Amino acid sequence: MSSRGRPGATSHARIEESAFRLFAERGFDDVTMADIAAEVGVGRRTLFRYFESKNDIPWGQFASTLEHFRQILASMPVDLPLWEAVHRGVLAFNDVPDSAVPPHRDRMRLILGTPALQAHSVHQYAEWRDVIADYVARRRGLEPTDILPRTVGSVSLALAISAYEGWLADPNADLATLLDQTMTSLRGYLS
Repeated sequence: MSSRGRPGATSHARIEESAFRLFAERGFDDVTMADIAAEVGVGRRTLFRYFESKNDIPWGQFASTLEHFRQILASMPVDLPLWEAVHRGVLAFNDVPDSAVPPHRDRMRLILGTPALQAHSVHQYAEWRDVIADYVARRRGLEPTDILPRTVGSVSLALAISAYEGWLADPNADLATLLDQTMTSLRGYLS
């Protein structure tokens, strides 16, 4: 059975793979959306249907990953202590297969180490923190904007970034171990 309509011109994965190759060759700042479109073999307008800006490409399909994060947290047993549920949720969210393309280490090195991405990343970090704040608020019967949910979201982000920075600094480090070590600190905030 044939499908009707124009076939898809490309995919998010193909764009990311091509973009990361160009970023590695030329540096993030020296690659344009036109360069990426040419590498993928599509027009710039087509590329903008997949990613609103070059700064969005390193983050991949972030909206769907956040939805997955919400599902991870929602699946935590209600009798699990809150600190442990958030801890386990962050670990599960960051469990990225070694086969990921682009490699997760390359993605995070670009996100955390590229000055041009820092301002843009603030928006993604806020959305990530909101996922945790929403979960904590539901569990505690609070509003997501109350101090405890916001604090847990912010602290969790700081702990995760700290683990990622350690992971990127040491090629032999294990991300899951570093995340587990840093997220253990969360117990003090929620006990």
